[in-house]
Amino acid sequence: MLRRINEALPGLVAGIIIYGIAVQLVGVWFVEDKLMYTTGLWFGIAVAVGLAINIATVILDSVTLGDEEHARRRIIAKSVLRYVVVVILFMILGYFQLGNLFTAFLGVLGLKISAYLQPLLEKALSKLSGRRDAASGEDNNKEVTM
Repeated sequence: MLRRINEALPGLVAGIIIYGIAVQLVGVWFVEDKLMYTTGLWFGIAVAVGLAINIATVILDSVTLGDEEHARRRIIAKSVLRYVVVVILFMILGYFQLGNLFTAFLGVLGLKISAYLQPLLEKALSKLSGRRDAASGEDNNKEVTM
């Protein structure tokens, strides 16, 4: 389903979740309140996944609109709305003390980390599966002989 929105979206979401698992496994040993750490982190990861899907949807809608000025206004409006929603969600998290705000922020950073690491992850996965690398045109299913 995510691939229909954007070809790179499933890899981006997978990267966010892998990042969340890594931060969870590393950081949970160093905090006293493990529940707040965990709920804050996964709240942030959920927000990051939602942001990734929303960004991909906005890009798809804007590209298919045809009217450049209308598309530009729509992208700006949706971007501002995204930031407002994130601020409101963080305010709710902090007000009701549902999780750690710092780890929630670390979770949202998973979107950036995954976006930067996605090309490396895609390359590694294509090498593991033996598929042809579309970017370089190389066949990754080379046999090594000695």
